[in-house]
Amino acid sequence: MGRLSNILEANRDAGCGSLIPFVVAGDPSLDATGHAILAMANAGADVIEIGIPFSDPIADGPVIAAAMHRALAHGTTAASVLAMVASIRPKCPAALVAMVSNSIVRRLGSSAFVDQLANAGFDGLIVPDIDDAEISDLAAACSERDMSFTMLVAPTTTPQRLAMLADQSSGFLYLLARVGLTGETSGAPDVAGRVEEARAITDLPLAVGFGISSAQHVAAVTACADAAVVGSALVRRMAESDDPAVVAGEFIAQLAAPIRA
Repeated sequence: MGRLSNILEANRDAGCGSLIPFVVAGDPSLDATGHAILAMANAGADVIEIGIPFSDPIADGPVIAAAMHRALAHGTTAASVLAMVASIRPKCPAALVAMVSNSIVRRLGSSAFVDQLANAGFDGLIVPDIDDAEISDLAAACSERDMSFTMLVAPTTTPQRLAMLADQSSGFLYLLARVGLTGETSGAPDVAGRVEEARAITDLPLAVGFGISSAQHVAAVTACADAAVVGSALVRRMAESDDPAVVAGEFIAQLAAPIRA
């Protein structure tokens, strides 16, 4: 899967974890998002998930949901996000993954939308609310453009379903650290057993997200998994700052420190 797989596999071969921050495109502005992405890539982010805002973020807690609503109020669209990514792609060493609602994929057409993502410079796609009947077609469309296609695995997912999701995924598999909504937590998640179960089923790199909020959490997660995903803690800091790009870069540098030592 090109750049994304090269980055994750190289880090795994080197025995170090990968860091995957998540941002909401368009909050506080698309220009600020672009600067933040570049700052994070230069500060140690390996893969950056870019949330294309939509009105009903089913799995997101209040911090990310509010950011998406603000981005929509500012007029952020899928087309404007793609244009922003295209403008920064030549300067960004990190892999970029779009996280988008299936309603947007359906409206634009799966193959056509994947083409647009690839042409803009995205390296992968996550559709958290995709229906099972649509997974294989979208996975195939991503494969044709050498893009990763990542499924989310809940803590309650059965081994049989985990095997199906892993089979349809490429690039990496995303394990949720807990049930419920996204959001910050104080304690590091205990995911070692779940990671071991997934490793028995797939060779894909395993990323863990939901509740990862600090450098200590990142270190704990990457002690067993291949990557840690940090969303709400980053989105909150950017929303509270007058200079989101500086804050994003500084926070990512803190998070990356224990896995780059």
